[in-house]
Amino acid sequence: MAVNDDCKLKFLELKAKRRYRFIVFKIEEKIQQVMVDKVGDPGDSYEDFTACLPANECRYAVFDYDFTTEENCQKSKMFFIAWSPDTSKVRSKMLYASSKDRFKREFDGIQVELQATDASEISLDIIKARAF
Repeated sequence: MAVNDDCKLKFLELKAKRRYRFIVFKIEEKIQQVMVDKVGDPGDSYEDFTACLPANECRYAVFDYDFTTEENCQKSKMFFIAWSPDTSKVRSKMLYASSKDRFKREFDGIQVELQATDASEISLDIIKARAF
């Protein structure tokens, strides 16, 4: 599975310049390539991000989560989310599962990985818990 150069470019812009809050990636089966599906503005919320994940289709996503520690320090963590809803097609789930590690290796700086099959597995409470 090839990774489109735009995916790497957008990730670097998110990581280094904080130009985006999140990036959602999609596998285009016809051309066997991972492409950028959606990007979120820096001011977008976590709810904006989860609203971009389709209910019946798999996606990869990177989310830049900002938080404040108990010591009142501003921090951020880069989350990689493999979204694979139970309602998506079996072929799609297999394609995303088999391509995930290779795709994730393209991005240096991912700190937390989550696998999710429904919205409850990527609730904000889970993100907060995994950030600390």
